Amino acid sequence: MRARLPVSPADCRRRLRALGLRWKIAALLAAGCSLVAVTIGVLIHDARARQVSDAARKSAVEQLIRVRQIYEITGRLDSDKVGEADARVDCPSTPQELRRAALDGRRTTYLDLTGADPAVWAARPVGSGHVLTVRQSLAAEQAELEELDAQLVASGTGVVALAAVGGALLASRLSKDLRTAAETARRISAGDLDARIGPSGPPGTRDEVAELSSAVDTMAASLQQRLEAEQRFTADVAHELRTPLTGLHTAAELLPAGRPTELVRDRVSALRTLTEDLLEVARLDANREEARLEEHVLGPLVASIAERSGVAAEVVGADGTAGGPGGVRVRTDARRLERILTNLLVNARRHGSGPITVTVSGTSVTVRDQDGPGYPPTLLREGPRRFVTGTPERGQGTGLGLTIAFGQAQVIGAEVALSNPRPAGAAAVVTLPPA
Repeated sequence: MRARLPVSPADCRRRLRALGLRWKIAALLAAGCSLVAVTIGVLIHDARARQVSDAARKSAVEQLIRVRQIYEITGRLDSDKVGEADARVDCPSTPQELRRAALDGRRTTYLDLTGADPAVWAARPVGSGHVLTVRQSLAAEQAELEELDAQLVASGTGVVALAAVGGALLASRLSKDLRTAAETARRISAGDLDARIGPSGPPGTRDEVAELSSAVDTMAASLQQRLEAEQRFTADVAHELRTPLTGLHTAAELLPAGRPTELVRDRVSALRTLTEDLLEVARLDANREEARLEEHVLGPLVASIAERSGVAAEVVGADGTAGGPGGVRVRTDARRLERILTNLLVNARRHGSGPITVTVSGTSVTVRDQDGPGYPPTLLREGPRRFVTGTPERGQGTGLGLTIAFGQAQVIGAEVALSNPRPAGAAAVVTLPPA
């Protein structure tokens, strides 16, 4: 049988931090009530013990006076006339300090409530070198104090239990409101800009939780307005650029052949690509894209996409035969999957180095460059951001390729994970839902 290790203060603090707010409040109320109950119980016990000791000392002194009168008159101790007190001369069990005080000529008392046989003593000198003592049992008084202590413990335990239950019930409402606020904040962070907490508590409540709920709702509304304005601006700009760019493209095609014409056509083509990307990002931000999901054999589909991408890449595991590594059937939108993989391939060619491989394994497709600098830490940590390409050594670009890849993956229910495998290079893994 293993011995239980003592719980350290650090473990207690760690366990306390792991508790929910409701249980922390309940524990705090229980601890406060316990402290109050213990303090009140100690005060009541001490007050009652002083009453018992004062009454016992007084009764012992009165008994001593009666015994002394009888002893001086009769010269002997008559137990029947002493009452419940045990009167003796030079009793061998007399406490030494009480005996010394009596031999010094003082009438004094001695109280003992801690032993197995509690009693109160009273003593005074009689004759030459003799001590008259009276001993009175306090067993009944000690039993009364023990019963009082038991009642105090029972009452304190009941009060603490009621305080803990009441604290838990009172804190449950607060905990529920805070959890609702946290869940709403998570929904907003996930893209649900219509999520709101709503009013908290009874109408007219203006406590801290209600203020927090109102602040979160106000923040969400402001954020939604700004994002919608940004999306409208992006879509409007891209849409307005389409017409002049179309005319510019047509005019560029009419220019005579030559190096300047090639430069103009190249820049016009780049502008048209950027405009189309901006329109696609705007549609993705507005959640206007709807996938047309169909069953496909993944290997041959990936091989055809890599061939049409225009990027020189080695395709591994694309065998579409039954039981082959690429023979798994997935449910996806082939056009959007092509958009995702093409963007990843172009990104690997533009920013990476060395040979590019496309590996099909199960329902996953990995696009990797072997010798490039890899993705910057900010990109791995925060995800892609438009018009941000990370570090200069990764080349030039708009940052829209990865943004579109992640957006289209969300539309078709796929996941994209970026990593920097050793010793060099970057890898993007697209995981598709099975058929």
